Amino acid sequence: MHATRCVIPVIKSPKDYQVYRISPHDSNRLAIIFDTANANTSLTCCVEIFDVGGQTPPNRHQWAVEMFFVLKGEGIALCDGKQVAIKAGDSLLVPPTGTHLIKNTGSTRLYTLTVMVPNEDFSELIRSGTPMELDAEDMAVLGRSDALMPC
Repeated sequence: MHATRCVIPVIKSPKDYQVYRISPHDSNRLAIIFDTANANTSLTCCVEIFDVGGQTPPNRHQWAVEMFFVLKGEGIALCDGKQVAIKAGDSLLVPPTGTHLIKNTGSTRLYTLTVMVPNEDFSELIRSGTPMELDAEDMAVLGRSDALMPC
């Protein structure tokens, strides 16, 4: 007979997410859901929000796998010279060392659930940026209009 162990999960809603723009000229924001700082595990999970025409700078990771799940909008994903159109419901898995970027080609914001494992300093990079806020459009996509404070 062995004792059962109950682990209390960490639960967050969009009002708890910490939002950053990594560089002042970037056209995307990252809303951290879980990372090494708040979940004691080597992953980074965030909602990435791309302005119309916005994109990530080309980047690569030495060890980490990065997954993007498109929540809303449309764009293109470029990885090691291969380009593919992406839209809501699509998933993209970028292997370690793949040079990649995501670009919003639609007429509205592009939202992805972005997960990187292991963290490989991703959350530290995000948190080194400028703190931002989620707005009403973001909250509507994330399904939590009740989380906004009244004016």
